[in-house]
Amino acid sequence: MQTYWPLWRRLLFRFFFIYLAFQTEPWTWLDRLPWVGTVTGFLTKYYYQATEWAVRRSNAWFFHVKTDLVMPNGSGDTSFGWASLWFTLCISFIGMIIWSVLERNKKQYTKLNYWVCLFTRYYISLVLFLYGIIKLFGMQMVFPSYSQLATPLGDLLPMRFSWLFIGYSTPYQFFSGMMETLAALLLIYRRTATLGVLLATAVLMNVAVLNLSYDIPVKIYSIQLVTCCLFLLANEAERILCFFVYNRPANACTIYHYDFPKKWMKISRVVLKILFVIIAVGTIVWDTIDRKKQWNSQFANMPFEAGMYDVTQFIVNMDTLNKDDSMRWQNLVFDNNHGGSIGTADTGFYRRYQRAYFQYKVDTSQHSLIISRTAMDNSSIASLHYRFEDSTISFWGQKKNDSIYFTLKKNLHHFQLAEKQFHWLSEANR
Repeated sequence: MQTYWPLWRRLLFRFFFIYLAFQTEPWTWLDRLPWVGTVTGFLTKYYYQATEWAVRRSNAWFFHVKTDLVMPNGSGDTSFGWASLWFTLCISFIGMIIWSVLERNKKQYTKLNYWVCLFTRYYISLVLFLYGIIKLFGMQMVFPSYSQLATPLGDLLPMRFSWLFIGYSTPYQFFSGMMETLAALLLIYRRTATLGVLLATAVLMNVAVLNLSYDIPVKIYSIQLVTCCLFLLANEAERILCFFVYNRPANACTIYHYDFPKKWMKISRVVLKILFVIIAVGTIVWDTIDRKKQWNSQFANMPFEAGMYDVTQFIVNMDTLNKDDSMRWQNLVFDNNHGGSIGTADTGFYRRYQRAYFQYKVDTSQHSLIISRTAMDNSSIASLHYRFEDSTISFWGQKKNDSIYFTLKKNLHHFQLAEKQFHWLSEANR
């Protein structure tokens, strides 16, 4: 056991101790547990409120990322996310200075480092379980919808392009999830922790580079996860360099080992580890299965065959719009999730990738449907009735204050990408 740490290592440890504490937030982990979370959540809500207040105040005084901070909303790289990062870095630096003055004679933090590495290791493991298991079920990135297949490649943003790239191939997504889950399992056990950190670093660094290269708004979070891995690797830098670079015998790993003096402590460690695996994996698997059931339930009660339809006739307030009118609906796509998109410049819909997206609720007994911008929207865009007539479908009703009538005919266009082609033998490049 090393009895003396150089000054630079003591300073870095103090900085990263504070930084990783804010990053991993182990005191909030119990919030995710059923029953227990209702009690701890009551207490940690004050922590979240205090943290938000501190971030907003420090941004107003020092950082000036943006006057009106936007909270994380699916994107983790919002102005609040960046202000929170600057706040954490500043608090860690200030805390390091104060700590260094108070404990200027302290020579090493071997025992405390054990606990920091332990919580960091389990934190990374928990995150990898979360993202790995959902990929095993093919639920993080799903296969492109008909609306996405109907969108010209050049209209897609880089993030959506990367999402569809992974979602297209279920085997590749499964492989990615398997690597993440394997790294998570290796991290839990002390004997395999070093291999787990190396694998986790490779997996998460690939994720971070994808986020940076394709403008995926999880840049801050993915880089922080890589930082956690690098912290663990730095604790084993000498032995890793001996093995991989110097071609010298490497010492045994000691940072993940701690001799508990009492038997009940040793038993508790084993029990807690087993509980962590059961609860973490079990909860994530249960939630993912439930999410998959909800996803599959979207396909039920679908009166319209999924695919693209040409709008053969479009009448608004008894006025027939020709195909050159930008407000006319040129084509309409029904996806398999009670939603779809329209090729139109109409801004009354949710605009995305040069198309107008919508969700709908259908009453098959009344042959009626209500169209809204999103599934969470209480207000409707249009209330319609429909009728099947040979090879066409007629719709009529109200769109806001306008009467509307249009007919759809199934477009027989075939998307090659939907075939999921694979060839062992390829005589030419496709």
